[in-house]
Amino acid sequence: MLEGHHYQNAYACDDIAVGIDQFRGRGLTKEPHIIDVDQMVTTPAGPKHIVSRICFIWIGDLQYELIETIKDETGLYANAQSNGGPLRFHHICMRINDWDGFRARVDVQDMPLVMERDLGPDHLRFLYLDGRKAFGHYLEYTCMSDGMWEQLHGM
Repeated sequence: MLEGHHYQNAYACDDIAVGIDQFRGRGLTKEPHIIDVDQMVTTPAGPKHIVSRICFIWIGDLQYELIETIKDETGLYANAQSNGGPLRFHHICMRINDWDGFRARVDVQDMPLVMERDLGPDHLRFLYLDGRKAFGHYLEYTCMSDGMWEQLHGM
């Protein structure tokens, strides 16, 4: 299942400051803002808790998300394979406009749903599919208002 607008490549890292340093001199034009995220997500095994520090780095039209995991009851971020460096590729993310239609297609496709969170149609909705068998990484899908998209683009 591949659809939507691909706008993000995401990386897990043990130290977000070290991860940000990898972008210095490689296109980073403004200091990224680090956000602390504490959230409950829905998984096939029930609700799970994730605490992380994230930042978004825009270079052109592509956003790089860096994720430093503090607590991950899903085990999702521990699955990022080490490449010997401070950043481990984890997933790509696509923006979806019609969430309800997309969500119905998720239930009949072959990649396992790993987790999701739905803050409502005026806020953020996202889910992760396990695309590792087909593509070597997870696939994240988001749906958000144009206002939230503009806010995200400004980070």
